[in-house]
Amino acid sequence: MRAALRQHLCRGRWGRRVPEAAPRPRCVGPGSAAAPRCWSCGSPVPSAGELPRFCAACRCLQPPGPRPDLFRLMACDRAFRLDEQQLRRRFRSLQRALHPDRFGQRPPKEQYYSEQHSSLINRAYQTLLNPLSRGLYLLELNGIQLAQETDCDADSEFLMEIMEINEKLAEPNNEGILEEIETFIKVKQEELTKEVTAAFERDDLQEAKKLLAKMKYFANLEDKLKNKKIPS
Repeated sequence: MRAALRQHLCRGRWGRRVPEAAPRPRCVGPGSAAAPRCWSCGSPVPSAGELPRFCAACRCLQPPGPRPDLFRLMACDRAFRLDEQQLRRRFRSLQRALHPDRFGQRPPKEQYYSEQHSSLINRAYQTLLNPLSRGLYLLELNGIQLAQETDCDADSEFLMEIMEINEKLAEPNNEGILEEIETFIKVKQEELTKEVTAAFERDDLQEAKKLLAKMKYFANLEDKLKNKKIPS
């Protein structure tokens, strides 16, 4: 009797089953995050794949992402050198597929998404087509931005050259001088574009930044020249 009681007490003290610990939640990394769902039918819409996205189940157009990669959207390599003809073909193809007129009979939300995509495609095309904006966008993707004032990125000789052109543009209209300035700006922009291409291809982002700052000066001169040539 005493032995049985002692055995029972030992089981109560040492043999009690310890409750199993609750399973620890798994960490969900960026690669394993749940796929977004279609706004219309609720089906998962994979985050990978082509842009823009359509739901595989109901074929509804999905909204653009918060920070879409413009190179990926336009089916271009993320590089300064690109095929302009390929860019134009992609632009025309996307505009045909996503123009708001094609979504006139769709739900209002999808019509709105079509307008957003159409605007985004125009912005992407203009950004990547222009060498200056394409270069600045590439820098932005790498966490680099030009300062608002770029004087510190340019040498004094270059700044004197810019100042002289500004002084000529401030003079009364002279067709010969304006044509001379226009040709000079065009040549300089072509030279700088080649230098920027080489800088990006050797991954020298700081040099690309300095060259793009110079391109920005010439782009400003180009705008002033166009305004000067507009009849008053």
